Amino acid sequence: MIQRLTKTLVGAVFIAAFAGPVLAQDSKVADELAKYREALADGNPADLFEVKGEGLWTEKRGPKNASLEQCDMGLGPGKLDGAYAQLPKYFKDTNKVMDAESRLIHCMITLQGFKASDLKNWYSTPGNDSDIEALITYIGGKSNGKPINVPATHPAEAKMAKMGEYIFYRRAGPQDFSCSICHGQDGKRIRLQELGNLTTKEGAGVAMKTWPSYRVSQGTVWTMQRRLIDCMRQARWPEPNYLADSVIALETYLQKNATGTVMETPGIKR
Repeated sequence: MIQRLTKTLVGAVFIAAFAGPVLAQDSKVADELAKYREALADGNPADLFEVKGEGLWTEKRGPKNASLEQCDMGLGPGKLDGAYAQLPKYFKDTNKVMDAESRLIHCMITLQGFKASDLKNWYSTPGNDSDIEALITYIGGKSNGKPINVPATHPAEAKMAKMGEYIFYRRAGPQDFSCSICHGQDGKRIRLQELGNLTTKEGAGVAMKTWPSYRVSQGTVWTMQRRLIDCMRQARWPEPNYLADSVIALETYLQKNATGTVMETPGIKR
């Protein structure tokens, strides 16, 4: 008994001796990453996308030679201040829950006369910039400083949020992976990258409030649709189509969790 107690005490001392330096190192890494992000934020290239998006919003384009100034993003035709922060939401005219991107595409088709097949360039590739990314950056920027407000009180919204929650916890793919494995509890990290707990208001807010964001490593803006689709790809899930209900459902769930946090967009990421 005494021998066992001695071993336990020795083990406790050993753990205590090494836990302090490890925690201190973690804190140092977090501080350095915060400084790095702060440095990146000084002169965000996403500002250029935002300016381009503003021009595209007012430019008459498409078969109908019309602008997007009468597009209703949820607050009435042409009203953008705070609109992005309240999406996804239910739209009566389509009888669907739509996020910013699906609503924008709807407006480009109905107001400007584009066909869905004309709008396949939803993300930028080298030498081929996406107008959709620029427009979403502009629309998102009009919610900068506004609180996220997606309570999902409409029955269709509540159903979508519930579906998103199911997807968040659903294990799938060859690695039997789920969103919650990385983002369902505090203190998770991949290498130097902290992984937020998206089931909490604070964690979901940190994740959602800065999108769309300029990705330094990619040299372009990423929208929330692209971020979520790429996340599913990295988890080795079957990659969903752009504007798929599954992506909008997951976005609804995360925005609901983030409700009350304040938008800081366009953001900038590594």
